[in-house]
Amino acid sequence: MTQRFSLRLPVLALTLLGMGLLAGCGGIETEARYPDDPAQDSRGPGRPTYGGEGQQDSIFGPGGFSLLGGEEERDPTGGGGGINVNAFLWRGALDTIAFMPLSSADPFGGVIITDWYAPPDAPNERFKVNVYILGRALRADGVKASVFRQIRDAGGNWTDTPVAGTVTTELENQILTRARQLRIARQQG
Repeated sequence: MTQRFSLRLPVLALTLLGMGLLAGCGGIETEARYPDDPAQDSRGPGRPTYGGEGQQDSIFGPGGFSLLGGEEERDPTGGGGGINVNAFLWRGALDTIAFMPLSSADPFGGVIITDWYAPPDAPNERFKVNVYILGRALRADGVKASVFRQIRDAGGNWTDTPVAGTVTTELENQILTRARQLRIARQQG
């Protein structure tokens, strides 16, 4: 009998402690509000969020709580939550090469690979592009592009042909220009 009572005592104590802690939370004033009125939402209806915008503050303060990592540098205009690449560079790259068919796009790793694309005015040559977003900062060294070109020979086989170095530089500059346009549009909107 005493053994059964001694086993129930810790369970009872933990139950009472849990109920006490839960009751202590009842005095916290909260407001549950769903943004169902677009007029009250300053971002506008249907607009995507960028760089952690619209996220609730943590109960541990504006920096949150980091168990193992220490203080991380956060880029308020760069990447989205959980994505380690710059959101503007990512979107700018997708917009720039939108005319080409995509083979693979990895937003977490920052890799975009297109399939072969043959321009309508030159059916005997085709191009393939790989774009790498290298970080969370919107800088010129944050994007790297590789362009591949093949030409169809007389036998109908595709052979690799070198691409002028200015082609990749121009593509990277177009991606950067589009990313800057997106960032400016977000800051003004």
